[in-house]
Amino acid sequence: MLTETLGPVLVANRGEIARRIIRTVKRMGLRAIAVHSEADADLPFVREADEAVLLGPANPAQSYLDVTKVLEAARATGARAVHPGYGFLAENAAFAQAVIDAGMVWIGPAPDAIDRMGDKINARNLMEQAGVPVAAGTREPVTDLDLALKAAEEIGYPVMVKTAGGGGGIGMSVAHDDESLAKAFEQAARAAARFASAAAGGEGAPLAGPAILLERYIERARHVEVQILGLPDGTVVALGERDCSVQRRHQKVVEESPSPGITPELRERMLAAAVRAGEAVGYLGAGTVECLVDADEQDFVFLEMNTRLQVEHPVTELVTGLDLVELQLRVAAGETPEVTPRVSGHAIEFRVYAEDPKRFFPGPGKITAWEEPAGDGIRVDSGYEAGNTVTPFYDPLMAKLCVHGETRDEALARARKAVAGFTVEGPKNNLPFCAELLDEPGFASGDYDTGLVGRMRSPRG
Repeated sequence: MLTETLGPVLVANRGEIARRIIRTVKRMGLRAIAVHSEADADLPFVREADEAVLLGPANPAQSYLDVTKVLEAARATGARAVHPGYGFLAENAAFAQAVIDAGMVWIGPAPDAIDRMGDKINARNLMEQAGVPVAAGTREPVTDLDLALKAAEEIGYPVMVKTAGGGGGIGMSVAHDDESLAKAFEQAARAAARFASAAAGGEGAPLAGPAILLERYIERARHVEVQILGLPDGTVVALGERDCSVQRRHQKVVEESPSPGITPELRERMLAAAVRAGEAVGYLGAGTVECLVDADEQDFVFLEMNTRLQVEHPVTELVTGLDLVELQLRVAAGETPEVTPRVSGHAIEFRVYAEDPKRFFPGPGKITAWEEPAGDGIRVDSGYEAGNTVTPFYDPLMAKLCVHGETRDEALARARKAVAGFTVEGPKNNLPFCAELLDEPGFASGDYDTGLVGRMRSPRG
């Protein structure tokens, strides 16, 4: 059934996530097809695929983001399905529709669901209608500073300012008064213009005005997300939560499951709300409902929904024993697998980046030594090996170091051993930061929030 419906599967991505998807595709007896740029020709995912197609130069717009080239590669290799991974074209509704129109299986939610949840304002309004808690905020796009100032007065400072489209924390900032709001709005407007240009294929079409969203900012919040799986029979299942509060510049660095900062009662409410969110859009496949949690009040509000596989999906796999990529494939093939969520133990993921561990600026370079740790409860999803070069063209994520233990204390102990045993030489990397974080009292105790890294790096921190 799967072979007839899905095989071969083209993986429209690169690096560690392409390698991780290829691993499951091949384990399931399907052919795995990789696509790659000239810069990535020597990476492990290219070698490990059953077949690989060169898309073009290193520039993503001429390779991984070129819909025409990706579809041509799929047709040329006889692919019956396309898995987009995360990033690049993963949340591009037009690409998803193009795959379907070409007669192939899109391994992801319906293009309509991607489109509806891709605009944060539309998503926020839809979630509010579905009974999912949302923060006080704007229900229409804010297109100029005067409207932003008026909205902030109604909401009350501090406010979070962010673009209606895009992700990854780009263009997000907090405003505490009118002056900082003006700066935040200008920053978000520039990010919105870049996002709109990229969505239009880089044509830079003129905009009527930036689409900006303002919401009440929760001080000392935790960022907690719920993994959901939508099944072909219409059922939406919640597979537990992940705490993603360790962030630098609004971008995640460490994730863990279960969250050490929420009570069982709050967890139950969050999981139920995530199921309602998925049902509201007829969600199919793996997706994530992200929330901000006021740990003091033990309450939460909807943040956004990611209509794809998350970078941090391994922590959910480690505590549930499920293979989320396999579930994606089976759901895309029309199967309704039996999924009984059971969380066992505790898992933590550290994103290993080629970056300065102090200021977090990218630090590309050739890898002269690469030795991954091994042992009970340790999992490494890597995209590189010794001899490869981390180039400046893509996200500097090199690997994900994951640990699992029966308790959080055991997971932390394994994490300390694993971080110390991970050797990367050549490019700058953030493994020293990971070691520093493990010794930070707030993280070690589980009592932390999204401002933790900022306080660690503050001169007064």
